[in-house]
Amino acid sequence: QVQLVESGGGSVQAGRSLRLSCAASGITFRTYTMAWFRQAPGKEREGVAAINIDGTTKYAEPVKGRFTISKDNTKNTLYLQMNSLKPEDTAVYYCAAGPARWPYVIFAEKDYNSWGQGTQVTVSS
Repeated sequence: QVQLVESGGGSVQAGRSLRLSCAASGITFRTYTMAWFRQAPGKEREGVAAINIDGTTKYAEPVKGRFTISKDNTKNTLYLQMNSLKPEDTAVYYCAAGPARWPYVIFAEKDYNSWGQGTQVTVSS
């Protein structure tokens, strides 16, 4: 049974940082592309960042230069370091896992078949 459990969300002021973690179990972590998605109130869920089996990354334009995705295959854990947070980053953040299609970094929601329950990130101005 696949389990993805996010942690690290919270409420911060604009300009601050947060680090999200996602602990994975029930999958061969190193063979999956891992990603973070987010969903703001009244909006569709969107991709934030993804990391492929070889460490190649992909970011959505609004977070480039501010967010960093990484993973530790020895701990089956995915991370998202979020710096210089803005109010528009407020959303529920979801961890997702999808079968890798190396060398492509999959980034569409439909390509991910396992999801966490989400963690709330709130950024105030």
